[in-house]
Order: sequence, then structure tokens, then C-alpha cells
Amino acid sequence: MSARSIIFPLAFLFLAACGGQNDVVAPPPAPAAQRAKPVVPGLKELAQADADPYFVKKKGPSSKYGPASITRNIIQDHNGDIWLATWEGILKYDGTTFTNFTNKNALREYHVFSAMEDREGGLWFGTIGAGVYRYDGKTFTNITTKNGLADDKQGCFLQARNGEIWIGTMGGISIYNGSFYRNLTTENGLLDNDINSIVEDRAGRIWIASRGELCTYDGVRFAAFRKDGTSLIPDFAEKTEERFFNVRTIIEDQQGNIWLAGQDGLWRYGEDGLKQLDDKFVGYVYEDRAGNIWTSSASDVGNNWRLSRYAAEDLAEGKISPAVILDEQGMFFGILEDKDGGIWLGSLKGVGRYDGETFDWFQMGE
Repeated sequence: MSARSIIFPLAFLFLAACGGQNDVVAPPPAPAAQRAKPVVPGLKELAQADADPYFVKKKGPSSKYGPASITRNIIQDHNGDIWLATWEGILKYDGTTFTNFTNKNALREYHVFSAMEDREGGLWFGTIGAGVYRYDGKTFTNITTKNGLADDKQGCFLQARNGEIWIGTMGGISIYNGSFYRNLTTENGLLDNDINSIVEDRAGRIWIASRGELCTYDGVRFAAFRKDGTSLIPDFAEKTEERFFNVRTIIEDQQGNIWLAGQDGLWRYGEDGLKQLDDKFVGYVYEDRAGNIWTSSASDVGNNWRLSRYAAEDLAEGKISPAVILDEQGMFFGILEDKDGGIWLGSLKGVGRYDGETFDWFQMGE
């Protein structure tokens, strides 16, 4: 799930739109009781005590085959290893073997939804029910509401430029400063607590996508971002068609454009204004190193989903004609370009890698 010259236009729109409005102030630091650093709360004892009934169990920790169930997110760490957030737990691929760290370390058996590597090389994994795990290369630390997390169901991460870790949950946003967590929720002005994606743009503004309304945050105020390209303090009496709802992914590209993917399709916001590129549901948007934009979205064919690529040179010339790389039944999720230029794609049946010609799904018999 990258953030990147829209500095003047964005800042101008925000200041003009919010003038005269009351500030929505971020909450004070959490009470002392919530400031404890994350600790491991007896993982082996918890693993079987509260397992998700829909968790897909596998027998051994290692296999030459990849996951065979939902893979939501994919990252590559500084060592070159691929990490997968799956319904089978946390998996690592070293180029030869898939290792299930949930089985290996007796972690709590919950769906893993998201993953991020921080600047210190720590790995963060978000689950749906068991909170967050941070892995330092040796030990997994489980972080839950007992440590100050807003909710134990988590969907996305961001490391801001100041180093703070933003954790989007189904109960608001938790911000970790290295010592304790403080939370942003609807009680503080956040427009919706069920968070899908968070990105910090080059102007320092935080964009927050949720199951509800899309908003921005400047450290003081939350403002709804609308389809006319303005940011305003929300007025819930206005027409709903003027708002963005259920944006699933936000990125900032190398040119400083903001890309929005979700219920209202695919949109790009930059110096040339706000433009819609696709009107079908788009679940994920990703930029590769060459500046090509990749999306996973609903297809024109029945219940199919498609992986599409918008070529950087076409976008620079104003052309909007993506190449459809894959179109088949099922659903696609996270996208990653690895260090060798391969494109990884999460799906209902596991994970695949595209080498520019074919997909390897790492499944038996393929």
C-alpha cells in the first residue's frame, strides 16, 4: 500500500476551504496507564485460546508452495525477502521456500491483512482480531488495545516523515511515537473510524481513506475531500454524490499526483485537477519504479477481476488506455514490484508473480 507539484494548489485549497471554521484538535497524549511499551502477552497460551474460526491452518511451517488462500498484502524487506499478509498467517518467501511464521512462532491464528517495513528495518503486520505484530528479526511483539491500540482489527500502516507509525484500524487511527500510542477517532473529528488507507503527501498533509468519507488532516483539522477537488469541513446536509465514500487505497506518485481507488473507481488529483480514469470498483493502486500505475479492479466480464497497467508515457501524454494484464474469476488484492522487476499480485487463491509474460502462482501442479 507510496506517498509523493501539487504543494501550492493543495495547500491553497485547504486554507481557503477551512477559513473561519472551528479547529478539530488532535487528542492529548494517552493517559499514563496506556503508555506502556508493547509487550508479548503470552503468545503460545493465546494462540489456540482465541483462534479465528475462519483462519486457514497449514500443517508445517515451510513449503516450496505458496499460500492457497486469500493474500491481502505483499512487501519486500531490505534483505530482499518477500512477506505476505494472508489468511494463513504471516509468510516469508526467500526465493526458494515459503515459511509460515504464524505456525513457526505460535502466533495468534487470525487473518493477516497488512504489512509494512519501517525505516529501522522493523516489520509490522496487522491482523483482523489479534491486533498488530512488530517483528525485529528475532521476536514478534503483539500490540493490542491493552497497549493503547484503538482497535484489534487493523487495515493499514504509514510511517510519517517524522518517524511516527500511523496504524489504521476499524476503531480509528493509532499513532505510535516510539513510546506510547495516541488515538484519533470520530470523537476528535475523524469522519469515519473504519480506516482503509493512509498516506502523507509531499506537502505534509495526511490523506485518510475509510469505509465512510474520504478526508485530509493537517495536524489540527479534518476536512472532507470532494469530487470538485476541494477540501472542506464536512456539511452532512449536502448531496452525497459530491463526496468520496469507501476509498480503499491512496498513493502519491513520483510526480506528486494523488491517486484514489475505491467504490467510485480510479481518480487522479494533481496540477491538472481531479480526473476519473475508471468508473468500476478499484481495490488497489500501485506505482512501480518506472512510473507505471497498476490497479486491481472489477472487470467488464461477469464476476471477473483484472490487473491493469497504465503506462507512464501514456499518462504523461494524457492518454488513458490501460493494458489489461490479467482478467479472470476471483478477486485481486495487493500489488508489489520486487527488486528484480517482477510484479506480485495477491488473490483469493494465494499469490502470483508476473515476469512480464506469464504468472507463477506457486501452487502444486502449476
